[in-house]
Amino acid sequence: MTVIPTTHGISSLLEELLARIADDVPGALGAALSVHHRGGPLLVAAAHGLSAALVPAQLDRFGGPVPTAGRTGEPVVTADVYADDRWPHLTLSGLLEHHPAHAAYWPRVRGIAALPSTWDTEGTLVLSVALDRPATEETLDVLRRHERLAAMALVVAEATRPDRTDQMLELLQSRAALEEAKGIVIALRRCNPEEAWHTLRRASQERNVKVRELAVALVELLAGAPAPQPDGERTIHPAPEARRAARQLLRALERRR
Repeated sequence: MTVIPTTHGISSLLEELLARIADDVPGALGAALSVHHRGGPLLVAAAHGLSAALVPAQLDRFGGPVPTAGRTGEPVVTADVYADDRWPHLTLSGLLEHHPAHAAYWPRVRGIAALPSTWDTEGTLVLSVALDRPATEETLDVLRRHERLAAMALVVAEATRPDRTDQMLELLQSRAALEEAKGIVIALRRCNPEEAWHTLRRASQERNVKVRELAVALVELLAGAPAPQPDGERTIHPAPEARRAARQLLRALERRR
């Protein structure tokens, strides 16, 4: 299993966050935060409880709610993961055979909820929790309450890597632009944050522009003024194509109101 390297302090912060999520979900057996960046594979950033073994098992061998959420960008909920036809290889017998060290715990697993989100313009995170009972939409609601803190913790974790120490402001600014643009989409579409992100990502793909440039252009278009940004090299300058895409997206959103 490949794990994203983090400093001790950031690792402790992520683990504390996951422990808090597990405490907030009745019947939780564990929680995990997985990440992929720039088209790379989904990796475990931090894990708590039984999820420290269950999520890697999904990513490395069996498939399951976590890799599905990471691949599709859609929230995933299952009431009984071993009986779910979507993941025929994720079975109790398979886990017992390949991960016997946790044999006493695998029979307790029932539900899993996995919530994908963004943590920068080119990265996706998946918050997940495993339960001894069916996972529900209410389980996803708990994950949504913690999603923003998890994303910001990942920004800090990425910035503390030796090869990324000079990029923290850029990551923070990208995240801020995305949040503002998502807020605009949520207000106009009356949708949830996941749907808002899908709307932005789909518009960027269809018009072949960067998401962060589209986000800044959308904010500036609606505000009628430049978006607040740091000066210098890290300022996001939307290309003309991104500004056209923002105008098209805004018209489409206004027509749907």
